[in-house]
Amino acid sequence: MSGLSVSATGAAARAVSAHVTSLVAERVASRVAAQEADLWGPAAADEAGKRLGWVDVASRSADLPGRVASLREELAAEGVDRVVLCGMGGSSLAPEVITATAGVPLVVLDGTDPGQVRRALTEGLERTVVVVSSKSGGTVETDSQRRAFVEAMTAAGVDAARRVVVVTDPGSPFAQMARDEGYRALFEADPDVGGRYSALTAFGLVPAGLAGADVQQLLDEAAEALEVLAADDEGNPGLQLGAALGGTDPLRDKLVLVEDGTPLSGFGAWAEQLVAESTGKEGTGLLPVVVAGTGSPEVASPTADALVVRLVAEDDDTDGADGVGGGDAAEVRTSGSLGGQMALWETAVAVAGCLLGINPFDQPDVESAKQATRELLEGSPETEEPLAVDGDVEIRGTSEVAGAATLEEAVDALLAQVDGDRGYLAVMAYLDREADADLEGVREDLATRTGRPVTFGWGPRFLHSTGQYHKGGPATGVYLQVTSEPAGEDLPIPDRPFTFGGLQRAQAAGDAAVLADHGRPVLRLHLTDRSALGRLRAVLAGADGRTR
Repeated sequence: MSGLSVSATGAAARAVSAHVTSLVAERVASRVAAQEADLWGPAAADEAGKRLGWVDVASRSADLPGRVASLREELAAEGVDRVVLCGMGGSSLAPEVITATAGVPLVVLDGTDPGQVRRALTEGLERTVVVVSSKSGGTVETDSQRRAFVEAMTAAGVDAARRVVVVTDPGSPFAQMARDEGYRALFEADPDVGGRYSALTAFGLVPAGLAGADVQQLLDEAAEALEVLAADDEGNPGLQLGAALGGTDPLRDKLVLVEDGTPLSGFGAWAEQLVAESTGKEGTGLLPVVVAGTGSPEVASPTADALVVRLVAEDDDTDGADGVGGGDAAEVRTSGSLGGQMALWETAVAVAGCLLGINPFDQPDVESAKQATRELLEGSPETEEPLAVDGDVEIRGTSEVAGAATLEEAVDALLAQVDGDRGYLAVMAYLDREADADLEGVREDLATRTGRPVTFGWGPRFLHSTGQYHKGGPATGVYLQVTSEPAGEDLPIPDRPFTFGGLQRAQAAGDAAVLADHGRPVLRLHLTDRSALGRLRAVLAGADGRTR
């Protein structure tokens, strides 16, 4: 059922040959399966000991499909067939890929843009159930979204308590709130699984199952895969993929993820968080670069520090029966069912952590941006004056862009900071990822323009994903942040002294401040009118013909 397959060529194949034998001799696969917390060193043992429940997730989650199916039937009988998920990071990325692959509708609200939130609040509210997912319940975005839905439903004459489903950790303040408020259902997730490894726990399965995905099949696929992945055998695909990811020499730390025939829709976005947040720390790590297709610059002309990972169909021919092929290109091909691939990548990232010498289960730099946001919300708003104003664009940033007087000059100044050998550019858009989706196309333009890997993240979504790598990984990135005034009216957050627009601005300013404190070059472009997005996109694309 899982159909797992991994093959590697070039530097990736050499990494497999160099490391898999020793990984087998050290019983890494069986020790992961046995949840041996000291596998990543004494310093990581305490955290790892609380985060390895994913290795037997099929049995731990065995009761969920039945419970979710019963709730789905109850809701359908009441005419409730629209599922909205309020969650961030691991709470939203897995349900999104599960439902997209299954072809069932799920509204994923993992942003704070007022327009995006307002649409979720007003479209089909009378037939909506809201799944609110947070390990503690204290995630500011998720708590704000919950408050907005409860108020909107109450105003519309809908019994909000009967339309809210909570997914959280046992004993969390959120679990107690769910009981106190009488919410429709409470699913307490496995506390021994971290957020980015939680795809096959209640965090992934409850919203996906309510939306109509076959979550029992996912668990069956994962169970079959995990048996294979526990074997101390050189044919173990988890060891092979882990060695390819973490064992190239020199390390190819730009991991280019491309869908190349796979039926899994959006898998790269889920893998992006798993890889970046797990490995990007202590000055090392792997930067996932999710690209649009095989014609993308990073695939067509990969840089010397890139490893291309092609997600292919299960019947795709691969080189080498033992998973190692010839050829010069540093590439990996992976295939398998969705549940199997999730188990494969979770195992492989844990194995890569051993080779990189890091703890794959902590995220020491994620909290810094959250703290900076809290300080801005609780204290005085940011008052930094622009370095320059060009029409509807305010220009701010670090010293590297301080001399720019126009938008074009500011962009040129930032791109000049991209190192030609090891650097990358991260575009961070604090906008409406639905209404402003066209902006994401600038990623490929910038990759062509710079000749280097470029990532694109929607804020604050990426803060729970690549945000860890930005601060904790190698100091090789430069950062382009795009913010804007709301496209329409701002949206208040019930019983909070700030609005969704204010929260979005504080998150952007807080993230930029932490990046600057880490010595990273940052250019901040704030649109005082969102209609300026067209001009911005043209300038970023180098429409005037300029290249570096």
